Amino acid sequence: MLETRGEIESYVVDWLRKNQYTVLDWRRHLHQHPELSHMEFATTEFIAMQLRAKGLNPQRFPNTGLMVDIGPDTPERIAFRADIDALPITEHEHEGASKNVGVMHACGHDIHTAIALGFACALKNAPLQSGVRIIFQPAEEVMDGGAPEVISYGALEGVSSIFALHAEPKLKVGKIGVRTGAITSAGDIIEIKVKGPGGHSSRPHLSADVVYGLSKLVIDLPGLLSRRVDPRTGTVLVFGAINAGYAANAIPESGSVTGTIRTGDIVVWRSIEKLLRELVAQVLAPTGCDFEINYTVGVPPVMNDDVATAVLADAARTLGPQAVVQAPQSSGGEDFSWYLEHVPGSMARLGCWDGKGEPQDLHRAGLMPDERCIPVGIQLFAGIVDRLCDPEAMKHVNT
Repeated sequence: MLETRGEIESYVVDWLRKNQYTVLDWRRHLHQHPELSHMEFATTEFIAMQLRAKGLNPQRFPNTGLMVDIGPDTPERIAFRADIDALPITEHEHEGASKNVGVMHACGHDIHTAIALGFACALKNAPLQSGVRIIFQPAEEVMDGGAPEVISYGALEGVSSIFALHAEPKLKVGKIGVRTGAITSAGDIIEIKVKGPGGHSSRPHLSADVVYGLSKLVIDLPGLLSRRVDPRTGTVLVFGAINAGYAANAIPESGSVTGTIRTGDIVVWRSIEKLLRELVAQVLAPTGCDFEINYTVGVPPVMNDDVATAVLADAARTLGPQAVVQAPQSSGGEDFSWYLEHVPGSMARLGCWDGKGEPQDLHRAGLMPDERCIPVGIQLFAGIVDRLCDPEAMKHVNT
């Protein structure tokens, strides 16, 4: 472990002393002007404008989002990713709240973006030994996700490792939650359409009872799944919507049930669709109903590489002797996982709770992250660069 700050971290900390309030102003602007997934046009322009003002040359993606390369043109670059989109949530009124009605940075992406933007600007004249790439990714909050598109644009070309932070309002400012292996879960959507000839409710034996079939799916499918998949994988199927019929005395011709399937195990995730199709057929076979399945693949779990996580944790220790904590695995999904399908890397939880009152949760209209977490995140990124660029420092990283 580095007993003192490395050269890049020291440089960035000095830059922060002079520019911290500028970075906070950037975050406040981003928070007040949130944009939904695939619609982050003003956000993209704002980020590009700040980067150009510092003499950097951002590369915009075809629709929204951008990336910027900093430092020498080395064969391999260290990448850092921030997501820039917001959620369709109406924020509680307060000074500094969103000015875009019905849209809010309720997942901390304004925090992530401010950290990445500040870090990029801080590195402009830093004595870098390796190239650094900062990726400002759109559309993390939607099921199709922005990461696959960004990767297709070449964002990972020449990248040796990639890192990210996610705001965590249950963790105090100054704390960094790390975890080797899966830190999030996979999340897919399943829609099952059940069909029959319809009929009179007094004669269900002459029809195929669609409502009964849907009910069997809701009750039996999660239980059957729990007997076919190791419970230690955290695999769970939860239905959120069921729709069928209008009249009390008529068996409808069709209906549907929709839910999410989540798992913390990437092996299970790769095989779960086939298993679910088999189980649906088995559940509905006795009812005589026909069915159709629409299965939407979401994201795999974020699988943190052990070496990259050790580097991140080692960098976090310069923030304080008690800065590093073990992060639990989240049941939520995160499309940072797609980057880790291509290159090693790690995502950590960034404490943004001020320690007062009850900790909050993400995706809520009253979320109020503590802005003091922003310089913490910038400094942490700088410490990662120090370690990956210094062979002697890497010898002391405990993996």
